[in-house]
Amino acid sequence: MLPLWRLIEKNLASLKFSSVFAPKTPSVKSQLPVITISREMGAGGHPIAELVVKNLGPPWKLYHENLIDKIAKSVKLQKELIQEIDERKRPMVEELIYDILGKRYLSLSKYYRHLVKTLATIGKRGYAVIVGRGANFILKDALKVRVICEMQQRIEWEIEFEKISREEAIKRIKESDKKRYEFVKTLFNHDIRKAHHYDLIIKTSKKLSIYDAADAIVMIAKRRVRL
Repeated sequence: MLPLWRLIEKNLASLKFSSVFAPKTPSVKSQLPVITISREMGAGGHPIAELVVKNLGPPWKLYHENLIDKIAKSVKLQKELIQEIDERKRPMVEELIYDILGKRYLSLSKYYRHLVKTLATIGKRGYAVIVGRGANFILKDALKVRVICEMQQRIEWEIEFEKISREEAIKRIKESDKKRYEFVKTLFNHDIRKAHHYDLIIKTSKKLSIYDAADAIVMIAKRRVRL
């Protein structure tokens, strides 16, 4: 009978050999490329997303906050979106939702359930740049980007591009920050401001334009999914 240490050594050797040469099982959940962009008001997140889609070209599509809300509220638009994805991926949408939210999904309001399902469906369709609505908390394999900016610069850009007073710009930014924080906290129980929720955080400024930010996102996306 072999000593104990010999038996352990022999078993480890066979384990290493089998792990190297055993055929690999392909993953059932193939992930099509998706980019999510979370942003602070006045930081340039929306125009950055538009530039990213433009630079990546077809079949990439932009899904902004208002469009996602519209799809979630419309049965017709929901059906059109679902028709765009492969039949085999439809059950995976429900599976994805339950993996993230579990039973809590059932306790959400009807609108929130439609919203989450819309985000999951867009994710399974792939080739999407999704702006806002906490998409990064649903689509774990996406390239998750957060766009931030210094408060003073945000105020200046809001005044310049929205043609509003300084007081109005400050009011809008504070209300937006509060609303977006509360939305993500309510739906996903996460803090939208925490850096570890994202793969890439870009701080726009007069020295780092929306064009620079879009170029950086496109470069990383192409390397990540070998586009």
